[in-house]
Amino acid sequence: MATKRKPEYKPLLFTTTVRNPERVKGLLYVLAKFDRQVLTNLLATQIVGEAIRYGLYRPTKQSNTIKEKWAGTSKGNFAKEILTDDEVKYMIANNPQKHKEAGFDKGYPSRFATIFDFTKELGFVYFTPNQPIQFSELGKMIAQVYDVTLIDNRFISVENIHPEYEQKAFLQAMAKSQRKNPFVRVLNDNIPLILLIQVIQLLNDNSKYRTSQGETKGIARHELPLVIFWKDNDAQALYQRIVRLRADYGYNPSSEVICNICTQEIMRGNFKEFKPKSIINEYPDEFIRKMRITGLFSLRGAGRFLDINHNEEKKAQYILQHYASYQHYTDEKAYFDYMAQVDAHLFAVETRPITLHQSEKLLCNWVETYSWEIIQKELSNLQKRKTSKDDVLKFLAEPVRLEFLTALSIKSKLPQVRVIPNYTCDDTGLPTSTAGGNRGDIECIENTHGILVEVTMAEGRTQTMMEVWPIERHLNEFIEREQCSAQAIFIAPAIFKDSIRQIQFVKADAGRTIRPYPIDKFIDFLNQSVALYTENE
Repeated sequence: MATKRKPEYKPLLFTTTVRNPERVKGLLYVLAKFDRQVLTNLLATQIVGEAIRYGLYRPTKQSNTIKEKWAGTSKGNFAKEILTDDEVKYMIANNPQKHKEAGFDKGYPSRFATIFDFTKELGFVYFTPNQPIQFSELGKMIAQVYDVTLIDNRFISVENIHPEYEQKAFLQAMAKSQRKNPFVRVLNDNIPLILLIQVIQLLNDNSKYRTSQGETKGIARHELPLVIFWKDNDAQALYQRIVRLRADYGYNPSSEVICNICTQEIMRGNFKEFKPKSIINEYPDEFIRKMRITGLFSLRGAGRFLDINHNEEKKAQYILQHYASYQHYTDEKAYFDYMAQVDAHLFAVETRPITLHQSEKLLCNWVETYSWEIIQKELSNLQKRKTSKDDVLKFLAEPVRLEFLTALSIKSKLPQVRVIPNYTCDDTGLPTSTAGGNRGDIECIENTHGILVEVTMAEGRTQTMMEVWPIERHLNEFIEREQCSAQAIFIAPAIFKDSIRQIQFVKADAGRTIRPYPIDKFIDFLNQSVALYTENE
């Protein structure tokens, strides 16, 4: 029997497989179909096959037909079309897995463990070979975030119907998640979220680190590697080290300085060789994504700082009061049971609401941050399915980013229009999730007219089946509520021909105007128009 590797100090990397927490809800949607079934090697392979079927896991050797089905959506997301049984068998047979995880057989059973281990560590679902798969209440919440529909048993339609479930589950998981837990063999002993809150509070309490208007800034992005490498839960010592760093280099230390602090000072040279790119960019990016999904943190200074979201300060204080002192666990199941416990009191802590006036003001602040040229470029990137390099926008999932950039584009080019986005946002106005399914995405008022703006990243038949009828319903509700003449604008990377037919039917049948635009054509419209509402449609 192979001896277990001795625990050692390591930088924080929650998982190398699911770096973007946005992927978790899709994976758990698939795994939930197998809840309570005994995890045999055959079942583990079948579950990975289902992840492949939906495009959530994409081995490299693919047929041309499969490549076509997976084109248009990025790795880790749902594909446009589902794979057939034969195509799944092809992928399994032509992509043998040499992977081996402790306790699991080599091959696809070990690949299953790699894909889902992070959800186990967070208390979402417990599994072990030859025992039933067990979803916790938190895991069930995550699995219900998406409503996934198959159109014509072929096209995959995904609607984010409960974004609040994802935030609640990750908030509780991260409030408890210990570095030194039975699932990982590390000596670092802290709860990263709590260490981060404590250090940010200490920095914010120091008046010289606030803006000239007395506003907090939080921790600088280049200082996050110190949190990621930190060995214990001594927030005061970490704060003092950041104070020294700022005294020596201000807010502009070199990458070499940060790497040296992490590897030579914190790790004291007892470490494997880390790439500077990992320390400076990759680890902080993954850390920010995991922290922001809780809703507790805001990006400030165009992404240069991470701060506590002032709208969620009550939740931050509750977490410090109830989870800063914690029990250590050596047994995996005992730790999972602890992580899986639902804290109804934490869920009940209220978020400070943002008024309509504040929402509009925050949107104007972002218009000042992003020029029209940058907004156009980022919208074009979405249309072409290119990733964003922007230090703020890259942390927004594509559907959220499209809603945000669309609201910005209208306010930037037509400042007289009242733009009221319905996405949830932090204290800076940056969205944390898309608008809920019960209202339109963005509501605009221009003089006596209303314009409802709906956006989607969906294309093809999925777009036709899932978007046009809800737009008509939202438009009717908008007209009734605002008591004004109104029309809708529909924006997508491309407008499918059947969507056009449905839109024409809505006009003929109900007299409702829906104006469809591919993203580039909407940009052209804004460049040429002096009003959002058009009379002759």
